[in-house]
Formats: sequence, C-alpha cells, structure tokens
Amino acid sequence: MYKMAGVISLAGLLGACAVGPEYQSPEPIALKRFTHAPSATEPSGAFAAPADLLFWQGFEDPLLAQLIKRTLAENQNLQAALARYQEAEALLRGARRNQLPSVTAGAAASGQRLAEVERLPSDEQHLERYQAGVALSWELDLFGRLRRATQSSEAELQAAGADRQTLQVALAGQVASSYFELRGLQQQLRVAQDSVRLQQASLDIVGVRLEAGRGTLFDQVRARAQLDTNRAAIPQLEASIGSAIHRIGVLTGQSPTALAQVLATPGDLPRRQPTISAGSPGEVLRRRPDIQAAERRLAAASARIGVATADLFPRFTLDGLLGSLAGNGSDLFTGGTRTGRVALGVDWSFLDRAQVQARIDAADAQSARLLADYRQAVLLALEETETWLLRYHHAQHRVMLLQSAADAAGQAVEQARDRYEQGLIGYFELLAAEQEFTAIRDDLVRSQTERALAMVGVYRSLAGAPDAA
Repeated sequence: MYKMAGVISLAGLLGACAVGPEYQSPEPIALKRFTHAPSATEPSGAFAAPADLLFWQGFEDPLLAQLIKRTLAENQNLQAALARYQEAEALLRGARRNQLPSVTAGAAASGQRLAEVERLPSDEQHLERYQAGVALSWELDLFGRLRRATQSSEAELQAAGADRQTLQVALAGQVASSYFELRGLQQQLRVAQDSVRLQQASLDIVGVRLEAGRGTLFDQVRARAQLDTNRAAIPQLEASIGSAIHRIGVLTGQSPTALAQVLATPGDLPRRQPTISAGSPGEVLRRRPDIQAAERRLAAASARIGVATADLFPRFTLDGLLGSLAGNGSDLFTGGTRTGRVALGVDWSFLDRAQVQARIDAADAQSARLLADYRQAVLLALEETETWLLRYHHAQHRVMLLQSAADAAGQAVEQARDRYEQGLIGYFELLAAEQEFTAIRDDLVRSQTERALAMVGVYRSLAGAPDAA
C-alpha cells in the first residue's frame, strides 16, 4: 500500500512536466503602416473611425442591415460552421475527461451444473456465483501525453471559433457586395431607360423636322436604329438584376425568389461612405480571424508533437477494483465476500522505437507545414488589404472625375438639341452628344458601384468583425 502511495506521489511530482516543444507564437509582422492607407493630412475622412463597428451601419441603409442580420442568423454555411465548433467543443471535453480516472460499475450472476467427475464428495451439484463491484482506471500522465492532447484540442476549438468568425465576416461582405451590385445594376437600368426616353425625344424631333422639310430620311432611320439599340440593353440588365436578387436570397438562407418583391424596388448606391481606421499591419493581423485560426492550428500541431514524443516513454496505468463475490445474491457485500484489487500496469509499446519515431517525424512535418500555411496567410492578408485600399483610393478619384464629366456632358446634350432644332448642326452631332452622355452616366454608375464594393473589400480585409458590437 505504501508503494502504491509512492507511485501516486511520483505522478503528482512529474505531472507538471510534459515532453515536446513549448509552443511560442510566430513573431508579428514588422511593417508600421500600409502603403496605400491615407495619411492623417489627407482631406478625405474615409478612414477616421474605429474598425470594430458593424461596418454596414456606416452605409445608413436599413434594408442592408436587415439582410446581413438575417444572413448571420440563417445562412446554412454558418449553421455548418457552428456544428463544427460544437464538434470541436465535444472533443475537448473528451480530452479533458481522459485526464481523470474512469469509473465503471458491473455485476454478474452465473450458474453451473458440475459433472460427477468434476466435483468432490462435499461439492454441490449446482454451483452459483454472484459478483458486483466498481472498477477504477487512471492513466498516470507522467510525461504529459494527455495534457498535450488537451492543449491540442483547446487550440483546435479556438481555431474552429475563428473559422466561424471568418465566415461571418465573409458572408457579411458577400451580402453587402451583392446588394451594392444589385443597386448598381438598377441604376444602370435607370440610365438605360433614360437613354431610351432621350432617344425617343430625339426621334420625335427628327420626325418634326422631316415633316417640315428640314430633315432627312437618313436621320430618321439612324435615330430609330439608335433607339432600338438602347432598348436592347434593358433585357440584359433585367436578367442580371434577377440573378443578383436570387444570390442575396440564398445568402440569407432563403429560396432564390424569396426577396424578389422586397428588392425589386430600385434603391440608391451609398452616397456617404462609412469610416474606418486602417491601423497598423500588426493590428490588422491580430484582428483577422483567419490569421487567428491559422495560428491556433499551428499551436495544435505543436502540442501533437508532444503527444507523439510521449510514446517514447512507458505509459503507466493505475487500476483498482472494489467489489463482492458470493455464492448467493443475498450475501453480496457481507462479511468475507468483499474483494479488492490495486494494480499498476505498464504499456511497453514504447520499445517499438522506429514506429514511435515515425509518428514524431510526421507530427514535426505537420507542424512545419502549418507554419508555412500561417506565414502564407499573413502575406495574403497584407496583399488583400493593400489591394483594397489601393482600389478604393482610385475608385474614389474616378467617381469625382466622372461626376464632373457627367455634368458637362448633360449640358452639352441640352445645347446640342437646341442647336439641332435651330438647324445649326446635323443629327450626327446631336447623336454623338447623346451617346457620350449616356456612356459617361453608365461609367459613373459603374464607378460608384466599384467604390462601394471597394469599401466593403477594405472592411473585409481589415476584419471589421460583424459581431464585434
């Protein structure tokens, strides 16, 4: 008994040690700022507010906020991510439980008829046996195998949680992008419809001039051809609008046509851009859940090296039994029927060193692979952020130039129509002015859409977490 107490004491003393490497997080990135982040002296305030806000609130569009809220609650990919998190949580509970003694209870009853040659004169013909008891088994985690396994499960759980946050950010961005693409298409449709009305008015003017003998049949045919060309753009835009509505419906966890009536009414692109703070690259990397997931998987792999290394050492198991064995059920746990056993088992599989070393080498290789994955994820995150910051900067500048061009082109059309009605210019000049005005308006809408999409991309790359508030 004293020897067994000594073993338990030794387990307590050695329990603080664990073989395998002690994990250390990779060194953070050394960059101080993003190359394309606006400086504090720039006039644009597009990057002034903190990035931990719900980014879509900055667009001041209640319908968009409602769609994203439903997506985060109903999207089926998120439901799957939640299930994966719950699976990792259950595996962690199991790993923690493995560090504790396991207790089982059992009972059995048997009867046997002895043959005459089997029994002594004093033996009975029928032999009955009843037994019941409680068994305990406890692996003495002398070299930290179980603790390393628990550490690995903890890191995997944290990685699963970060994966879910990554998906939340991505889905919120997808809904916002699809929504702005829809609004942009609806604005393009409005431009196309305005162009048709403008061309119809020009055709009417050509007809009046033709009846007055001041126009030509060529002008009328040319005006009618241009009108039909402008009309032909409408069906394609309507099809693209329907496709965008279907995409948003599925993202929100509904049927493709569930939001057809809600989204069919045209809406404006955001006139006011939300504000964020780009922050330093180190801050961004700490904030991004995909980087957190990669780092946690690296930590899990490091812990698994310890699990494999522990197999180089013997595995000790303490077993105990407290029960009763009697020839009659009513005699259980009485008098001399009580039984007990304490045993220390040793697993000698560590002697197969070649097999154990193969598992250690595999764990080392997996850790090296995940370290490379982590470093690549960091580089891709920096690339993504720099690219979206650059795209937003140029989209903002392009919108300003096209807005000025659209204003000038609109004035040119009015002047061209007046001059055409007065007979000072031909229809070709009027048509050219109208086509240029339509093209510039269409480019302006596309650029406004690209600016909104670039802002969403900036938020996604900076990981403005959707559940941060």
